[in-house]
Amino acid sequence: MHDLSDGVARFQREVFPAKAELFVRLAGAHRPAALFIGCSDARVVPELITQSEPGELFVVRTAGNLVPAHAPEPDGVTASIEYAVSVLGVTAIVVCGHSGCGAMTALAEGADLGSTGSVARWLRHADASVARTAETGPGRLPALIRENVRVQLAHLATHPAVARALAAGTLALHGWVYDIPSGGVTDVGRPAEGTLLPVRPF
Repeated sequence: MHDLSDGVARFQREVFPAKAELFVRLAGAHRPAALFIGCSDARVVPELITQSEPGELFVVRTAGNLVPAHAPEPDGVTASIEYAVSVLGVTAIVVCGHSGCGAMTALAEGADLGSTGSVARWLRHADASVARTAETGPGRLPALIRENVRVQLAHLATHPAVARALAAGTLALHGWVYDIPSGGVTDVGRPAEGTLLPVRPF
């Protein structure tokens, strides 16, 4: 396993000095342009995929890139969305799914999650994704991954801060699927099958 302390030492020795001026600016300002909601999967690194600098993305990562629909009870995902839109003023939100997603694989295959009750309850946020995916066989998982992104975009729109910004025309929502073996990113935010990037700039 990569030694994390060695990584910190390399960051301080090689990376930080080259970006010292950027970090000085960031110390007094936090104005990311976009909220990126991705999967917790270690293979999906938002800043690497988008080639973003520190400070450019506000990132939320959850198992299955799931976004709970708005509810009265507070939770960390809802608080992060509200803060990003209402306080930081992001102008774009990306929900990004990915190939080989473990959460979507479990749902596509009907895995027994009885021993992981918290995981099972969390994946209920993808119930509509499963219901809307008609494909069977090998095509089911990729179809579910795409559909899940669209469903989570719909969940996003139920959040009052997001709804207000959408109505004001100050916020755009984007749905992506990242393909790990090819590095490809597909825009699936529309009901159509999806088109290869480039997508509209933020």
